[in-house]
Amino acid sequence: MSGTRTPDTQATLARVAAALEGLPHRALAPRDGMTSLAIEAGDAHAVLSRLRDRAGFDTNTFVTAIDRFPAEPRFTVFWQLLSTQHNDRVRVQADLPGDAPRVATVIDLWPGTRYSERECFDMFGVVFEGHDGLKRLLMPEGYDHHPLRKDFPHQGIEPDRLYREWDRRRRDRSPLRTESEA
Repeated sequence: MSGTRTPDTQATLARVAAALEGLPHRALAPRDGMTSLAIEAGDAHAVLSRLRDRAGFDTNTFVTAIDRFPAEPRFTVFWQLLSTQHNDRVRVQADLPGDAPRVATVIDLWPGTRYSERECFDMFGVVFEGHDGLKRLLMPEGYDHHPLRKDFPHQGIEPDRLYREWDRRRRDRSPLRTESEA
């Protein structure tokens, strides 16, 4: 292994703890060896900002969620951060109660997070407050459901009607329509 460094979990945890001094957080026992933290949803932006500015986590590699329906808190949102300088990662999680989960956006910290937050919104219904372009990414506009929620029916919801409506609107906007289609 030429020139690669293996992250030292204890060093990462010490750097993270120093960066988050004064902010509530709890280190979790990692299942996969990655430094992991639990935080309160209301502290998410402050915690993630400090991890970027004081601990060197310059990249947000993803945002996702888990739905634990019917348990409460129902949702947990995860952010995974990478420090290219230190060659390590940290996973941060926050529980969100209820059927209408909300948490602050971090697109002002990592603009590339815009699409991860949109996907999380689209699939789970997590609203990222302050996100200026929060809309469907994978599902068609007007789709009233979130397919990765545990209460989403396995057979889907009105797939034929929804697809036909979406396809009709798409064709109506197409500049390549022939006279027979008009």
